[in-house]
Amino acid sequence: MISSPPKPFCYAPPDIPLKVLHQDQHILILSKPSGLLTVPGKPEAHADCLERRARERFPEARIVHRLDMDTSGVLVMAMTPESHRHLGLQFERRKTEKVYTARVWGNMSQDAGCVTAPLICDWPNRPKQIIDFEQGRKAETNWEVVGREAGVTRVCLHPVTGRSHQLRVHMLSLGHPILGDNLYAHERALTASDRLQLHSTSLTIHHPKDGIRVTFTDFCPF
Repeated sequence: MISSPPKPFCYAPPDIPLKVLHQDQHILILSKPSGLLTVPGKPEAHADCLERRARERFPEARIVHRLDMDTSGVLVMAMTPESHRHLGLQFERRKTEKVYTARVWGNMSQDAGCVTAPLICDWPNRPKQIIDFEQGRKAETNWEVVGREAGVTRVCLHPVTGRSHQLRVHMLSLGHPILGDNLYAHERALTASDRLQLHSTSLTIHHPKDGIRVTFTDFCPF
C-alpha cells in the first residue's frame, strides 16, 4: 500500500480539566480528550500531555499504555511500581480487552468482520503506518456495525493486537476511513468531522490488587 506524506502537524491541546473516571491506591482511570498527547513529544512545545496533567494531581501515576493524540477515551495509569508491572504484563500478554467506537466513511456492506493485515511504519512518511504482508507485524481487528446513517457507518472495534494506528489503517483498508482522520482519510472524510471520530469506549483489565476482572467505560462524545 502506497502512503502519501502526512499533513503538517500543529499541536493545539485542548484546555480542559483532567477527567478522572476512577482512582484507588493501585490504578488511575482517565478519560483522554481528543487532541492531547498521551506522553510528551520531543519539542518543548509538545510538553503538555495527559501524563503531565495527571502527575500534577497524582505524582505517583505512571503511564502503562497510550492512545493516539487524536483518539479519546479510557486510559489506565498505575499508582504503584507493583501495579505498573502487573498492568504492563497484561498488555504485553493481551490479557486486556479494549473496545472502541468509530464513525467511518460510507456504508459498509457487511455487518461484521475481521481484518488481519500486518502493519509496518512508513518511515519516509512517519508516523504513518502501512500494510506490508512481507515485513509487517501481525495486526488483527474485529469489527461490527452498530448503526447506519446517510453515507456513514458507526462501528464497534475490538483490536486483538495493539499496533500503532491499527484501527485507522485497518478501516482504511476496507475502504472506509474514520471520519476526521488527518493522516489517512481522503478530503471528504477528513472534512466530515472536526476531530478524529475514534473513541476508546471501554477497557477491561485484571485489577492489580486481587486479579478480579473489571471494566471501565467512557461515554462516546460523538
